[in-house]
Amino acid sequence: MHDPALPLPKHRLPLLITGVSGVAGYNALDYFQKRYPGQVFGIRPSDTWRLVGPGVLGCDTNDCDAMKRLFDRHTFGSVLDCTGNCALKPCELNPSIAWRDNVESVQNLLRLTVPSGCRLVHLSVDLVYSGRGDGSYVEEDPTDPVTVYGKTMVAGEQAVLAADPGACILRMSLPMGVSFNGHAGAIDWIQSRFAKSRPATLYYDEIRTPTYTDCFNELCETVLAGDLAGIFHAGGPRRLSLYQIAQIVNRAGGYDPELLFGTPRFDAGPIPPRAGNVSMDSTKLMRALGYDPFDPWPLSDALVPTDRDWHRQRPAGEPGSPEFLHAMLAVNPRRRDRAEVA
Repeated sequence: MHDPALPLPKHRLPLLITGVSGVAGYNALDYFQKRYPGQVFGIRPSDTWRLVGPGVLGCDTNDCDAMKRLFDRHTFGSVLDCTGNCALKPCELNPSIAWRDNVESVQNLLRLTVPSGCRLVHLSVDLVYSGRGDGSYVEEDPTDPVTVYGKTMVAGEQAVLAADPGACILRMSLPMGVSFNGHAGAIDWIQSRFAKSRPATLYYDEIRTPTYTDCFNELCETVLAGDLAGIFHAGGPRRLSLYQIAQIVNRAGGYDPELLFGTPRFDAGPIPPRAGNVSMDSTKLMRALGYDPFDPWPLSDALVPTDRDWHRQRPAGEPGSPEFLHAMLAVNPRRRDRAEVA
């Protein structure tokens, strides 16, 4: 097990986290505010009014004047940029909104971070690839997204690289943690379907490399504290299809196995188009850090499906429940155990 994340030096504080209404940003805000009380602020879209709390500000990243006032007031030392519209179908139907949220917001942020010398860590995604091959994407592989979302995320990356060579771009996969509204993100969306006795249909052949948000938060802290620059893949070591992820949620939560359905992605319809195997190879990141920042998700091998009917198997004494699901899937058990020992 590697040492805990490097702490942020004083000149990298205060910290601004954008996009705290998303899973990555929401969990990062909680983590960093506990680490640096009173020195971490998060912004969420002005219309996401239900998300409130200390340091949470309603501010749209594409509002140039509001963002400048925010920077003038707090003189941020670093920014963790988690902003992004990842709703695949709405992005396909309204590309202008996707461009505004995924590109213009980054460009606007760069106009403030670059002149001030503010450290920027920008989160991108594995869906900058099509997944037409067998995965194992490395950073040198050309991007070829199949969705408007993916295309705008590529454009956002290019904006960062052009404006700030010292910035770091982390391409993540699915962040596995809780959401603020209880139905965003992979775990909460799937669980919300099953909890209401509603069916969920997931894909056999869309392959991702998910990570616990616990691991990702520590990685972001280390990268914010240092000077790592350029693009790095930040996917976990375990490859799972969306169907397998749903199997894990179904069985760990003790939900009705009849609610889960699987299908090939090409049977899903033309909108939105689905990527295939977009699993990422994070060797470059591990070499730069000197260790592997990610535990596999799920941590326990016993929670990894072995076939398409695995979720129907319920051995006597297996603790399937929403509480068990949260303890094993939304929280990294190894990190929790380490915190309890400390």
